Amino acid sequence: MAKTYVITGSTSGIGKAVLEKLSSGGENLIFAGYRNDKKLPAEIPENVQYFYIDMTNKKSVIDACNNIKKQTNHIDTLINVAGNVVAGPIEKIDTDRLREQFDVNTFSHIELTQNLIDILQNSKIINISSMSSFGNFPFISPYCASKRALDIFFNALELENHKNIKVVSVKPGVIATPIWEKSVNANLEYLENCKGYEKELDFVKNNALKNTKKGLPVSKVADLIVKIDGLKNPKSSYTVGNDAKFAQIMSILPQGLINKIIKFGMKYRMDL
Repeated sequence: MAKTYVITGSTSGIGKAVLEKLSSGGENLIFAGYRNDKKLPAEIPENVQYFYIDMTNKKSVIDACNNIKKQTNHIDTLINVAGNVVAGPIEKIDTDRLREQFDVNTFSHIELTQNLIDILQNSKIINISSMSSFGNFPFISPYCASKRALDIFFNALELENHKNIKVVSVKPGVIATPIWEKSVNANLEYLENCKGYEKELDFVKNNALKNTKKGLPVSKVADLIVKIDGLKNPKSSYTVGNDAKFAQIMSILPQGLINKIIKFGMKYRMDL
């Protein structure tokens, strides 16, 4: 049975992999969000409708929703993928950067959902969260907090809504996607110019670059999303990868113990 989907962040990483899987066969209608038109494929399947959306611009989000609603009166599944990473010591990061982190990873998805709510009756919303939602990882606290907030807000949406909307949070561990290299380039100001944190931030930067290649393939997450979409009663939360499962287990420990474990782990790895 053909379905209608909306996917944000569809031109790279997880979003691109999901789009390819859901569009194969040509039966489903997919509205695929993009920001950089240079990343659009040369050949676009007939059942894929790309739409421009800037997750940092409220008007852009609203315009995108209005465009979608002109073309369909129902969405079966909304898949929120778009996101970025703000990194650095919390004492140094400009608060405008913190607001930007929440605008992209949290508020834009709420804005999108609010403006599509009338055509989300009996639908699923699948959010790409992160294992970072389970805890506070040093030097990427804005990312952790934004993903945790995403989970909290959308869990509330499921509890409150009268439209029978099912919300699912997918929490991957380290996945081999361009987001890691992008995050390094976007945060060089804080990763390379923070006096007193040189050793820690050099470790964070190098680790992020390694993640671009050493993480699990995006197909692992894409396969899970397709599976979740086909389930009548999916769980509210799924983890992907052993590191994500470990983060989930760690999250139930007392915060003081978690902090000691993380500090020890970072020191050990930096001294290797």
